[in-house]
Amino acid sequence: MSESYIQDLFAERIGGNRFGKDTAIYKFEKIKRAKRAALAANPGTELFDLGVGEPDEPAFPEVIEELYKEAKKADNRGYADNGGSPLKDAAARYLKNVCGVSVDPETQIVHSIGSKAALSILPAALINPGDVVLMTVPGYPVFGTHAKYYGGVVHNLPLLAANHFLPDLKSIPADVVAKAKVLVINYPNNPTGASATPEFFAEVVAFAKANGIVVIHDFAYAALVFEGKPLSFLATPGALDVGIELHSASKNFNMTGWRCGFVAGNELLVKAYATVKDNTDSGQFLGIQNATAYCFDHPEITQKIAAKYSRRMDLIVPVLKRLGFDAKKPKGSFFLYVAAPKTATAKDGGRQFAFASGEEFSQWMITENLISTVPWDEAGAFVRFSVTFIAQGEEDEKRALAEIEKRLSRFTFAW
Repeated sequence: MSESYIQDLFAERIGGNRFGKDTAIYKFEKIKRAKRAALAANPGTELFDLGVGEPDEPAFPEVIEELYKEAKKADNRGYADNGGSPLKDAAARYLKNVCGVSVDPETQIVHSIGSKAALSILPAALINPGDVVLMTVPGYPVFGTHAKYYGGVVHNLPLLAANHFLPDLKSIPADVVAKAKVLVINYPNNPTGASATPEFFAEVVAFAKANGIVVIHDFAYAALVFEGKPLSFLATPGALDVGIELHSASKNFNMTGWRCGFVAGNELLVKAYATVKDNTDSGQFLGIQNATAYCFDHPEITQKIAAKYSRRMDLIVPVLKRLGFDAKKPKGSFFLYVAAPKTATAKDGGRQFAFASGEEFSQWMITENLISTVPWDEAGAFVRFSVTFIAQGEEDEKRALAEIEKRLSRFTFAW
C-alpha cells in the first residue's frame, strides 16, 4: 500500500516525511513496558516505584474544598485569558513572604497553565533562527525543544558532581556565548536534587548582564526544601534586570494535573510572555486559579509536604549507603541522584550483571528486583530515585525501604 500524501506534509521540526517512522523507544516508555513485564512475570510481588516524578498524594482537603467553592461561583465561568487578580495578588504576597522578593502583581506577574506551558510559550517570544539557548543536562528539555522548532540551537551544559551539579558558565566557548540569547536553569534541580547558592545566582546575573542574555529560572520545586528558606533567583541583586522565574503549584502543593502557576520577574519579559500566551491559550479556569491563590497564601502546606519528603530521604539515604551507593541527602526536591554501578554480583555465587549505562542498570532494577528508578546518561551514568513512592504513613515507609534493602542486599555492587 502506498504512503498517504500526508506523510510528506509534516513540518521538518517534527521530522518531516520521516515523522512516525522512528522506531526508537523513549526511556519512560521503556520503563513502563519493563514494569508491566516484571509484574506479569512475578504475579503477587510488590513493585516499588521510586521513579515517579510527581507527588504521591492528592491536594490537601482544604484546597479541594476551595476549588469546590470557587467552581460554584457564576463569576468564575468563561475565559480567564491572562489571569485574574486573586492569583496575581496572592503570587506577589507569596514572593514577598516566602522568597523575599517584591514585584508589582499587575506588571510583573502573569499566570501560567503550569510551568511546561510557560516553557513552551516563551521561545516564541525570544528565539529567532540561529539563536543559541543554553540548557543544562540532564534536565527538562521543553524550552530547548520549542527553541529548536523556531530554528534555535541548543548548547548543553553538563551538570557534574565535581561542580556540585551547577553549570560551569566559564566552560562555554566564546563563539557560543556570542550567539546565546537565553540561559535556562532549574534549582532545586530535577533530576539531580542539587540546590543553587547565592554565589552561583550572583554569577548568573553577572554573566547575563555581561553577555546580554535572558535568564529563565524554572522554580518548580521552590519551597520543597529541607533546611533554611527557599532561594529564589529573583532575590539576587540585579536578577529582575535580566530574567524571570517560573512557579508551579504541581509539586509544591500536590496539585499535579491542576495545571496552574505563574511567571514573575522582569516587566518587559513578563509582558512578552503574556503577549504570546494571549495568542496561545485562553487561560486556566478561574476556579482553579483562585484555589491556587489560596495555596500561595498558605505556604505551611508546602512545609508539611517537604517534611514528609525529608523524612523519607532520611530513610532511603542510609539504605543506599549500606549497599555501597554514594548517596547524600539533597537540600530540596524529592529526587536523589546517584551514580549507577558498573556491576552487580549475586552473593549466592550466581552470575554477575554488567551495566554500560544508567539505563541498563535501571532496566535490571525493574526486571530483577521490581524496583523502578529513572536513568540519566547525558552527563555520566546515573539513576534518579524519587521519594514519592506510595506508602501509607511512616511505618509503611519503613516497611517499603526495608523490603527494598532486602532485595538489593542479595548483590554486591561495584563502581
